[in-house]
Amino acid sequence: MAKNPEFGNRNTVPNSFSQTFTMLKYSFLEYIRSRRFFVLLIIAVAVGAILTGVMGYFRPQGSFASPLAFYSDWWGESGTFMIILSAIFFGGDAISGEFQNKTGYFIVGNPIRRSAIYVGKWLAALTASLAILAVFALMTIGNGVYYFGASGLPYQFVESLLFSVLYMVSALGLTFFFSAMFKSSTVAILTTVILLLFVFSLVQTLVAGLAHVQPWFIITYGAQIIGNVLMNPYPSPVTTRGFTSASGGGTGGLALTTYNATIPQGITILLVYFAVTIIAGLVMFERKEFT
Repeated sequence: MAKNPEFGNRNTVPNSFSQTFTMLKYSFLEYIRSRRFFVLLIIAVAVGAILTGVMGYFRPQGSFASPLAFYSDWWGESGTFMIILSAIFFGGDAISGEFQNKTGYFIVGNPIRRSAIYVGKWLAALTASLAILAVFALMTIGNGVYYFGASGLPYQFVESLLFSVLYMVSALGLTFFFSAMFKSSTVAILTTVILLLFVFSLVQTLVAGLAHVQPWFIITYGAQIIGNVLMNPYPSPVTTRGFTSASGGGTGGLALTTYNATIPQGITILLVYFAVTIIAGLVMFERKEFT
């Protein structure tokens, strides 16, 4: 068979990089053409607009004490919330949907590696998520520049943005893990929602506050660095507070301990979560059969 001088033999199977890039391209196009992308974009713009209105109308004194305080109040919680929403919207059914809708049966029938499918879809979800996060970040910076000028942009916010990207990478690894675990999109999405929005935070509070154990094994604990880096000074790694009894005599024997991940700890936790979940999810996807 004749060979094309540019592409070689037409029957040659594309390499892993080409397969991954092709899956990334078409999965990303599918995302931006879907309703979920525009719904999440509207949510990001709406949250930014509400915060803009609140800051402009009420002018909370604490938020305008310094540029760092402004970015801390704006980005600390809302930025993390947008990351979790993006991971759920774009990663919750990325793999399980292929089983539930039977579309994966036709994909794996082609000479394409499952690892290329998995990684390509993950990269597409990450790209779409970063686009949403970028819109929200630009709204944050726009408000900060309006009130404090371009010179008022603190370097800590740049660090927080980098940590946000790392949390996004880790959260998507976790959502893809559950998406590969379940063949039902509904179960995969609900599991991710419940864990990221409720269970992890609750367990972190109980383990740290009542058991007095550092919750180093929870992803949301590592994600604390996103907001903590915007505080001056950086929160102490361990803080213990006693509660006064109703009679006013002593602490009543009850103390609440709060742990704050240091920056090296937070980065390590997020990287470990990403590495473990992305590999475990890929292994499960490789072993599952399409019917």
